Amino acid sequence: MTRKIRLGAFLPGGGQHIAAWRHPDQPLDSALNLEFHKELARTAERGLFDAYFLADGLSIGFTGSREGGNAKAAGFEPVTLFAALSQVTTHLGFIATSSTTYEEPYTTARKFASLDLISGGRAGWNVVTTTGDATAQNFNLDVQLPHATRYERASEHVEVVKKLWDSFEDDAFVRDRDSGVFYDRDKLHETNHVGAHFKVRGPLNVARSPQGHPVIVQAGQSEAGRDLAAETAEVIFTAHQSIDTAQEFYRDIKRRAAAKGRNPDHVLVMPGVAPFVGRTREEAQEKYDRLTSLILEEDGVGLLNGLTGGTLDLKGFNLDGPLPPVPQTEGMKSRQALLRQIADEHNFTIRQLYQWVATARGHYTIVGTPADIADQLQAWFENEAADGFNILPPWLPTALDDFVDLVIPELQRRGLFRTAYEGKTLRQNLGLPYAVDRWTAARRAAVAAE
Repeated sequence: MTRKIRLGAFLPGGGQHIAAWRHPDQPLDSALNLEFHKELARTAERGLFDAYFLADGLSIGFTGSREGGNAKAAGFEPVTLFAALSQVTTHLGFIATSSTTYEEPYTTARKFASLDLISGGRAGWNVVTTTGDATAQNFNLDVQLPHATRYERASEHVEVVKKLWDSFEDDAFVRDRDSGVFYDRDKLHETNHVGAHFKVRGPLNVARSPQGHPVIVQAGQSEAGRDLAAETAEVIFTAHQSIDTAQEFYRDIKRRAAAKGRNPDHVLVMPGVAPFVGRTREEAQEKYDRLTSLILEEDGVGLLNGLTGGTLDLKGFNLDGPLPPVPQTEGMKSRQALLRQIADEHNFTIRQLYQWVATARGHYTIVGTPADIADQLQAWFENEAADGFNILPPWLPTALDDFVDLVIPELQRRGLFRTAYEGKTLRQNLGLPYAVDRWTAARRAAVAAE
């Protein structure tokens, strides 16, 4: 089968751009408006997107009002929202973010297994480690956990969740009224995990879904993040400003996955792209300039502070001067490094830097016609830089409509994107294999070895 671009739609209700809420097209209550989210989900499904993707913050701190702008101080918990949106769609997948730093594996496994069943096999879990002292202070801590500790915990957390998702074998539920057998007890398995961070007996009290278990997504780019992604992720959300760095990341992840005995084709790399689409380049540039002009200085400075792990104090600095040295953080190490790279490569002032990253937090921003956008996506896709993309419309719903109505048809004309969904589950549409439970897989392996 011909390889196709995979597309996620990154659609925070309040818009992606830090000033999105000030755009006249964006409803002022959009972050907490369920009907608006339903509209976004239906549009994404009309555009044949693989999944609706949402990040999540656990405080009104570095990842809340300051980094996201004041309009993003409050919003829905993603799994709860997606359970509702799954009822007004039939094919669109739902990838929700949930933290390995502040959540127990059993809780994570249970809520995502439930979403997977509710949606008919369309759920994905975006695995994150959570940064920031403001968040730590909501979870019985004074300061955030060290970077290395967070990733050690994350690796074990994912391991336990996957074991829990395999508690029931696929055919465990007999449900035979005549015999009185509801499920085969021999096909229910305790987890019995004892590790450095978690002790979990199991089994999980939720059955498996039509896709086996949710798709596992990861977004880290640090050395520890790459290792975790190569070991566990099936989709990787990544940030790059150029095809060169995207290619390095892509090839490195594929090599690491192969070294861990995984099929590299089953590890999809999907960089973030924020498109400003116009029927002419002038129209696209006008859209970009208009949104950029709406940025409040306090939000721009807060954004830089949040993306550098909360260590950057710009009080007293001239915003039209250079970015000062940034103290090392235990927070978002890879994003901190990316911001420094952007500032140095472009010789940006502080103001120019926050204007540049206000759209997509360091993800690739493209301003142009549908053909311009498609050219860039095609170049990355065909040259070992991406298997697909997470599209980050800067404001909603207009920028999502622009992409669906103008860019999707261009990709389809080039034979790069589907014209109909391939299957019902998220795995089927992403071209990923069914997640066979470990007990069935072990029996099959034993039979094959005989």
